[in-house]
This record gives sequence, C-alpha cells and structure tokens, in this order.
Amino acid sequence: MTDGRGTVLIIDDEQHLAESFAEALERSGCETITATNGKAGLAVLDRHAVDLVFTDLVMNPIGGMDVLRAVKQASPDTEVVMVTGHGSVKNAVEAMQEGAFSYLLKPVHVGELRAVAKEALEKVRLKQDNRELRRQLDERFSYEGIIGNNRRMSEIVETLKYVAPTNATVLIYGESGTGKELVARAIHFNSPRKNRPFVALNCAALSEGILESELFGHEKGAFTGADTQRKGRFEYADRGTLFLDEVADLPESTQVKLLRVIEQREIMRVGSNTPINVDVRLVAATNKPLEKLVEEGRFREDLYFRLKVVTVSLPPLRERREDIPLLIDAFVQEFARQHGREIKEMTPGAREILVHQEWPGNVRELRNCIESMVVVSRDPVLDTDDLPSDLAPVAPRAATVRLAPGMTIRDAEQQLVAETLEATGGNRAEAARMLDIGERTLYRKLKEYGME
Repeated sequence: MTDGRGTVLIIDDEQHLAESFAEALERSGCETITATNGKAGLAVLDRHAVDLVFTDLVMNPIGGMDVLRAVKQASPDTEVVMVTGHGSVKNAVEAMQEGAFSYLLKPVHVGELRAVAKEALEKVRLKQDNRELRRQLDERFSYEGIIGNNRRMSEIVETLKYVAPTNATVLIYGESGTGKELVARAIHFNSPRKNRPFVALNCAALSEGILESELFGHEKGAFTGADTQRKGRFEYADRGTLFLDEVADLPESTQVKLLRVIEQREIMRVGSNTPINVDVRLVAATNKPLEKLVEEGRFREDLYFRLKVVTVSLPPLRERREDIPLLIDAFVQEFARQHGREIKEMTPGAREILVHQEWPGNVRELRNCIESMVVVSRDPVLDTDDLPSDLAPVAPRAATVRLAPGMTIRDAEQQLVAETLEATGGNRAEAARMLDIGERTLYRKLKEYGME
C-alpha cells in the first residue's frame, strides 16, 4: 500500500466511467490503474500488486464474477467491490457471498465511492499489519531468537524443539533476567497452540486473595469490591499457554487449587461451585530451588512433580560469556532501530569491559545497559565513554606467556592463544581481536594445535 492509501484497479467497459472513478480516487490519495474489460484487468493483476479492485459486474466475455474468483485465487488479501445496475443487485449480493467486499449501484456518488474505498483499504492494511505482526512474533520467539553459541544454550534449544510440539508441562529454572519468559514464549509460538493466547502471571507480585482471583476469576459479590463477574487467567489462556513466573511463591492454599486444575483440567471461580473446563498448557518458572522448598515443607511435592515433567535450566550470563558479543550486536541493532539512532558498532575496548562484567541481572541487565549506551551516544560507534557510570571498569585478565627453558616459539604461541581464549571466556571473536589476528587465522591455529 502507498502512504496507507493503496493501489486500486478499476475495470469497466465504459471507459469514461473507469476514468471518472480513477480521478475521484486519485484526489483522495490512491494510485489507480484502469482497464476497459475483464481480460485486460486480469492482465494488469498479473503485472501489478493491487490492494483493491472495482469491477463492473456485467462485462463480456469475462464478467465481474470471473474477475472476483481470479483475484481471490491469486491474491486473497486484495478486496473486490462490485459495481452494478439496479437489475443485477441479486447477482451482486451473490458476489459478496463469494468474497466480494461490497457493491455499488450505478450511478455511483463520489462520496460513496471514496468511503467504500477507504473502508476496504483499511481492511487490507489491517490484514497486512496482522501478518507482519505474526511474522515479527514468529521471528522474535523462534528458536533463533534465543541468542547464543554456548554449548548449554544449544542443548536447551534442541530440547525445546522436541518439547514445544507436545502438551507437556515445562518447569524453567534460572536466575532473574536469564530469559525464562523468552523461553516460555518460544515454547508457545513453536507449538500447535501458537494462534491461541499466551498469558503470563507473576505469582510473587500479588497477595493470596488477589492471586486466586487472577488465576481462577471470581463471581460478582464473591468478596468486597467484586462488583462484576471476572474471568481469570486460566479462562483467558484456554487452548493456549499459561506462564506462571516465580511459581515458588505460590501460597500453599493456591498450590492445592493449582494441582487440582492440572489433574482435573477444570477451574472454579472464586465464589462459585460450578466447574469450568479449561484446556491450558502450563509453563512455570522460578529462580528458587523447588527441591529444597519441598524438603522444607514449603512447596507441595505432588505439585512439584506435576510441574517438572520437563525441566529446563538456564545458565546465568557469567557462565556463557562467549555469547555476550552476540547479544551486544543484537541489542545494538534493536535499540538503534527503536530509537532512530545511526549506531554502527562498538569498540573492542567497550566490548571487553562488557564481556568481563559479572552481570547479576543477567541478559536483562545487559540489555538495559546497551539501550542506555545507544540513547546517550553522540557518535555512530559506541565506546567506553558511553558505558553507564555505575558499571565497573573491569578489564580482561592479560594473557601472559610463562617462559620455560627449552620452550619453542610454537609452544609460546600455543600458550598465548590458550590463555587469551580463557580470558575471553572462550569467545573466539574477542580472542582474535585481542591477539590482533583474523578469526580464520585463529581457527587455523586452533586446528593446528589440536585445540579445535
């Protein structure tokens, strides 16, 4: 679509009528193409992307119904409006039943023409926007959206590929900020439930009474302030996925009710005795050791086993430092685009400081740091002066060669490469920068030394 208005094809065997339509629509901002018969109109559709077609219903040898069927087969998103005389209204209604957007009766008023065109083009734009949103969601929450070359992360992705298509309950362990909700969304958007709701709830953020209402809903008058009936998260997530974050913080009474939902696949709203069937896939997450809480009697053992059908443990960022440069590049691109900044790269010095931070907030903390750098930077290259002031100025441990009698140059070089890889957490790109050699050269040396 052009500037939100669109490209319109007008097909009518009365050329002056087609041209008058085109003139009226061009004045409202549309691009137009005219054709004086059905065959010529279909030829235009073969050569041009068209958002909307106005076609005369009665034409020979190819009529409006033939045009409608051809358009819907070739380009389902394109809308078609029939233009007809009073004697063919019945046929125009039949055309709408076959997928036409609307019909206009001759003579057509300019205002009516523009109003129908605007409404049809808005529908086209909505379909295009929805498809683009779905594409972005699929891209963001695909397995490729889980960034990292770390061995443990690669193993997690392989596990998710087997688990996502099933209905198995998944328990995700990980420190705050490691990406537990991202993994939960990846499970959902790569499952047969992806076109149904993904509903998230933080169990630690709500008191016991409010939490049960949020989960199961409530009836009008169930408690003070319950002025209307309200659906809970389980009902909203029906046939979709419910993500319970910080599940370790569930009160014991709520644990009992959650266990019943998992076993019976039904809920009861607060203040009601009527069960409601629900079909919900459950994904839970916690940063606390549930096994220890079970031993201490603070978490129900039967619920624990129901939740941990499949367990995924996300490593903290400090244990996968080799992924930090990949995350840096992804976040720089994301925030440069989001904030309209011309940021092209980050200096090696700034990268080294980021790679060697401890990141107690994990990926979330790194992400916030990169956004801050993108926003405050005055240059297209992010450098150490763009780092947040509260970030510790940590430099990587210098690689040193411990010389010994009889050591060859090859031995010293091998030790230097090994020390540098250790200093960069195994990140080859960073190691190559520190050694001032190309990545291919480093790879060749690793093979030569048997370190590959």
